[in-house]
Amino acid sequence: MERAEAEVGMAGNGDAAVHTPHSAPPTAPSARVSIWESVRACGVWGRDVDKAELRRRVVMPLYARRAVAAAVAEKDEAAGVAAAAAARDEAVGGGEGEDGLEVVAPMVVFVNSKSGGRHGPELKVRLHELISKEQDIRANLRIMVAGGDGTVGWVLGCLQELNKSKREPVPPTGIIPLGTGNDLARSFGWGGSFPFGWRSAVKRYLNKAVSASVVHLDSWQAVIRMPEGEITELPHALKKAEPADQLEFSKASGSELTEKASCYKGVFYNYLSIGMDAQVAYGFHHLRDEKPYLAQGPVANKLIYAGYSCTQGWFCTPCTASPQLRGLRNILRLYIKRANCSEWEQIQMPSSVRSIVVLNLDNYASGKHPWGDLKPDYLEKKGFVEAHSDDGLIEIFGLKEGWHASFVMAELIKAKHIAQAAAIKFEMRGGEWDRAYVQMDGEPWKQPLIQDQSTIVEINKVPYHSRMINGDS
Repeated sequence: MERAEAEVGMAGNGDAAVHTPHSAPPTAPSARVSIWESVRACGVWGRDVDKAELRRRVVMPLYARRAVAAAVAEKDEAAGVAAAAAARDEAVGGGEGEDGLEVVAPMVVFVNSKSGGRHGPELKVRLHELISKEQDIRANLRIMVAGGDGTVGWVLGCLQELNKSKREPVPPTGIIPLGTGNDLARSFGWGGSFPFGWRSAVKRYLNKAVSASVVHLDSWQAVIRMPEGEITELPHALKKAEPADQLEFSKASGSELTEKASCYKGVFYNYLSIGMDAQVAYGFHHLRDEKPYLAQGPVANKLIYAGYSCTQGWFCTPCTASPQLRGLRNILRLYIKRANCSEWEQIQMPSSVRSIVVLNLDNYASGKHPWGDLKPDYLEKKGFVEAHSDDGLIEIFGLKEGWHASFVMAELIKAKHIAQAAAIKFEMRGGEWDRAYVQMDGEPWKQPLIQDQSTIVEINKVPYHSRMINGDS
């Protein structure tokens, strides 16, 4: 996803759209998207939402629109403050005074024009028809993201900066699903695909976002410490750590980084995986970038992805190599911290596992449920608890060859349950491998490995929750 192509549409008229690069929660929503919900989204529902009333409920004041536009254009917060003051003075000088409308939930909508089937530009026009001209904000502000999981994660990452600087309240986020997988949208009741009857559905999305309840989502920070070398094709999900961050990570881990060492960090909301599935994703992304005409929507993307996986040895390992030789156990050691425990515990990796997935949500790979709905006696036997996206725990499972993964994705069998943890550490050494493949919320990269030195991937929960609008409420 090109971050520079995301657009923010504020609740206002045409001059308000700019290009930009850049309490206990209620019961969590159901993670499964029913067939009825998909049919319901195809256009009939939403016609009973009055357009004028909807515009009144999601208004945004002129001064705020101008402030955001100026701040983004100048890349300077002070420019936004000045523009807001000028707009207020202009309104008062013209005898208009402050906006007198009763604002329910002023709305900011981010649209990724490249997500899924490229519906973004049409959606942006429709949003301008529905969203109102005048507004007043802050406490009731709500964010809607029209895009896939990557776009949603990008916006949530930006909102995290408000938590870090203690600029609360942080507005909650809802989703209009435009992507291929849309697992975040599925997990919070917004559906798994963009409806055919999308014009009326957009009204329903906005109307629902105004009054729906807010739930919490855990987010997880991954820190990668390499003894030497660099990641050459850095995904959007990762950033090279600043010296101050490196020092903090070194203190936390109890080991110093050498001069040749490099350190990266990133936040994910759905999953991080290492192994064959990430290798397939890496190849798919490169193929799509080289031949963008092949990627004309979610269905085409999935067909290409499935075909590409057959060429990577995911289904058939050459007879000259045993599947065990491709097992991650040859390069990876897994350590976890259990809930309310400060000590690392090593977990044995099954020899047949070729892909290991760290999962935060119930939904994975376009609405599949590889962890499954586990029975109480099985949970007790394994020492697990029922999984939720805001419980401070993350699930770890393994996939064997492609046939095993296919049966798991078809929900005929469950994945290989490995552990449930409050923190995770992977230690990787290359041996005969000079690289591994990793992906984080759908963004894959090639991870260099060194034969006799360890590359560490450590995963810890971010100390504050993301706030999500519950589409099921």
